[in-house]
Amino acid sequence: MSRSGRDPGERLKTAKKRTVSSARWLTRQLNDPYVKQAKADGYRSRAAYKLAELDDRFALLKGAKRVVDLGIAPGGWSQVVRQRAPAAKVVGIDLLPTEPIEGVTIFEMDFMADEAPAALEGALDGPPDLVISDMAANTVGHKQTDHLRTMGLVETAVDFAITTLEPGGAFVAKVFAGGTDQALLTILKKNFTTVKHAKPPASRKGSSEWYVIAQGFKGR
Repeated sequence: MSRSGRDPGERLKTAKKRTVSSARWLTRQLNDPYVKQAKADGYRSRAAYKLAELDDRFALLKGAKRVVDLGIAPGGWSQVVRQRAPAAKVVGIDLLPTEPIEGVTIFEMDFMADEAPAALEGALDGPPDLVISDMAANTVGHKQTDHLRTMGLVETAVDFAITTLEPGGAFVAKVFAGGTDQALLTILKKNFTTVKHAKPPASRKGSSEWYVIAQGFKGR
């Protein structure tokens, strides 16, 4: 047995016939304490802890009544919302299929589609007081292109938030190294009382992801 308690032969068999990158990913997953904890806690992904840690720091879910989860799959963030704000109405959207979550309305559709915002708003009894987004564009391997594609999603999420949020509401979205683009940051600062960037402990150290947290929506 190895010092980690895992049979190294088992690891090698598991990685057999995989590409080097996928073998590394699998090994990293097997050794990731957040992955193990997620299984123990019943969360669908380690990403659940990112929202939990952001909530611990910024009290995002305190008093939340209506929440929109953009890029909901596989559902870890909505699980945290349901756990910490059980009375809140929650609606999520993703291109990928998402297993049902009790108390959550899920749309399997493209958030960028023209009809998406109306579908999300229609599923709530009123304007959301929290919009959360863990969306990221599929990567193509070109750093600048990947950044631009993801920022395009963030821009659309920001537009949705400032169009639908009730006064005092909050917005959280994944961005990458360098934080939010200056033009977008200007829009957020114009529409929210406070705008901050944070990297929760659950984000892998080698990851370039950060989150922008905008609170105190000023209203339209």
